[in-house]
Amino acid sequence: MTRSGSQVVHNRLDPHGTDEFGQVLPFRHRRGQLRLPATVIHTADASTEPADHLAQYEQEPAEPVDYRQRMLMNVIALAIVTLLVGAGVWIADTIADIQNDQDCVMQGRSNCARIEAPEPKRQ
Repeated sequence: MTRSGSQVVHNRLDPHGTDEFGQVLPFRHRRGQLRLPATVIHTADASTEPADHLAQYEQEPAEPVDYRQRMLMNVIALAIVTLLVGAGVWIADTIADIQNDQDCVMQGRSNCARIEAPEPKRQ
């Protein structure tokens, strides 16, 4: 869009000669081009079960499943994930402490060391 004197000139073509520009295209349904698959209805008297066609993809396990080893691997995986999450939290906390110390120093303060107050004695 450019200004020419007091008149605004659009860079786009306006086929109707109005101040608005753009064109609305009509939406046409294209019947017959999109064919949806027909749904299969299984009746009660059907002799085959609906999942029989999946039987060709089933495989017998080569060896029986060792659930004890599987549970051991799950426990080890849980321990590793817990260790990684704990390490991530510790690193985030350490970075936050270092950032606070750096902010203190950047403000020009001379004593940025933390002061640990002793806990009051409970009677």
